[in-house]
Amino acid sequence: MASFLLQVPNILRNPISISATSSSNGSVPSSSSSSHKSGKGGPVILELPLDQIRRPLMRTRSNDPLKVQQLMDSISQIGLQVPIDVLEVDGAYYGFSGCHRFEAHQKLGLPTIRCKIRRGTKETLRHHLR
Repeated sequence: MASFLLQVPNILRNPISISATSSSNGSVPSSSSSSHKSGKGGPVILELPLDQIRRPLMRTRSNDPLKVQQLMDSISQIGLQVPIDVLEVDGAYYGFSGCHRFEAHQKLGLPTIRCKIRRGTKETLRHHLR
């Protein structure tokens, strides 16, 4: 009989409460906690208010209106399937990708969006702003 060792990530060893209600954007509910400071290691997926995410590159890029509309239709029907990537630096959240998904949420009037949050330093932020 074979034996195996199951390695559980730290975030699963200290479970956090999960909301049983659906989120505001129809996606799978995530942690009800808005902070992930207790977890160490990789990214954490949370719902963040759109107005808490700084989008420093929005003025330099334009989105494809057709793609935004298709995402709006999809999000309305089945919710957001892939969270946007967000960098947390000193408690502030910065989004550099997921521009079409972010705009689709704005146009749908949804207050929050699912985010894959990674912690970074000010140096990491400066690197993204170059």
